[in-house]
Amino acid sequence: MSFINSQNLFHTMIATCLLLFLALPALLYISSYEISISKIIGPLSVTPSKVDEEGISTATKETPDLCSGRYVYIHDLPPRFNQDLLRDCHTLIQFWDFCPYMENNGFGRPLNQTGWYGTNQFTLSVIFHNRMKQYECLTSNSSLASAIYVPFYPSLQVSPILWGGFNTTVRDAGALDFTKWVREKPEWARMMGRDHFFVVGRISWDLNRAGDNNNNWGTKLLRLPESRNMTVLSIESNPYDNEFGVPYPTYFHPSSDTEVLEWQGKVRRSPKRSFLFVFAGAPRPWQSNSIRGELISQCKNATNNSCTLVHCSQNDDLCSTPTHIIEMFMKSEFCLQPPGDSYTRRSTFDSILAGCIPVFFHPKSAYTQYLWHLPGIYTSYSVYIPEEGIKNGTISIEKVLSEISEKDVSAMREEVIKLIPRIIYARKSLETFEDAFDVSVKKVLERIEDARRLFDW
Repeated sequence: MSFINSQNLFHTMIATCLLLFLALPALLYISSYEISISKIIGPLSVTPSKVDEEGISTATKETPDLCSGRYVYIHDLPPRFNQDLLRDCHTLIQFWDFCPYMENNGFGRPLNQTGWYGTNQFTLSVIFHNRMKQYECLTSNSSLASAIYVPFYPSLQVSPILWGGFNTTVRDAGALDFTKWVREKPEWARMMGRDHFFVVGRISWDLNRAGDNNNNWGTKLLRLPESRNMTVLSIESNPYDNEFGVPYPTYFHPSSDTEVLEWQGKVRRSPKRSFLFVFAGAPRPWQSNSIRGELISQCKNATNNSCTLVHCSQNDDLCSTPTHIIEMFMKSEFCLQPPGDSYTRRSTFDSILAGCIPVFFHPKSAYTQYLWHLPGIYTSYSVYIPEEGIKNGTISIEKVLSEISEKDVSAMREEVIKLIPRIIYARKSLETFEDAFDVSVKKVLERIEDARRLFDW
């Protein structure tokens, strides 16, 4: 038996040696191939990948760049274009101390309720700059940026010189200085400024003077070639392809989703509104085309106390008191929003904040202005009454509004309440809501990307 086992073992050894001899050329070929390939692409051996807690190989997981296409570079402007203006806030407006409005990064002084501030309507450039500093996709490398933000404060720069009889040379000096500085930076050459944007905290009419007649209003900042290449955000824009309207700052600047939801809930739960409509404003007797006088008259003559009037020429303190204005709007179903010194009003956004359905009399007051922030179907959140019918006395506001069904009023109010996050400027980025800042930056990036495709083509 032992002899048989020994014989089998001998045969097995012979067979194994024969197989190794036959396989040797193939093994040598594979080895030489691996050496050749390794010189080109590195060793063929695979390092075992790590496995995460979920049992998924980390080698198969790629971390996506959530900021891809969203990087923004902020120009470091000389302080004369922004910070010096804040320092000199006492002299920005004659006979008026503007410094309280510069507190808290442009939000103004806090009011008695959390998240509420005495915000001036012309501080948006300051508010926007401070939100940009918190933006999650900032880069210090301008070559990586999808957009270049230029933190100029034109609304503050022009405030001391809009009035007082200054000639156009004085009024335009700051604008020419600013555009020269931006044009001479290396970032400008990449797209000739078409990837740049800045924020105007005034209506663009103040910065859009045609010609150099000293009697004409404003500066020519927005008519300069450099400005026309950049994307401009303003609280009221002109119908140029590079200007876009963004909401006026309101008084509400929350820091969390909870604050937003609590306010929306309060507006929804507010008791039955006492008045059918409200108008807060003053007449414009020197403007021949103004309908404000007619609105005030119709409000005073409304039946059953259906209209309440906040007459700002007689009660200016009440009109500038945030709590009073919001309170009156929350007591009314509809808020009249006629043109004033210009087509738009901050009051439009105060009314939305209060869940009061805005009533417009001119398309330029909202429908052609705030395309990024307000619904395209304007009847979903507002009422439109042509101003011609008010001027010639053929339209009764009370009649038009009282004929809207309760069901439609409720639906419009709900749409208005849903709009609140999109028209406010939060103190910081919210968790799930997009505020006016978020919407604006997203749309700017989309616009610049479209321009880049055309520029590269």
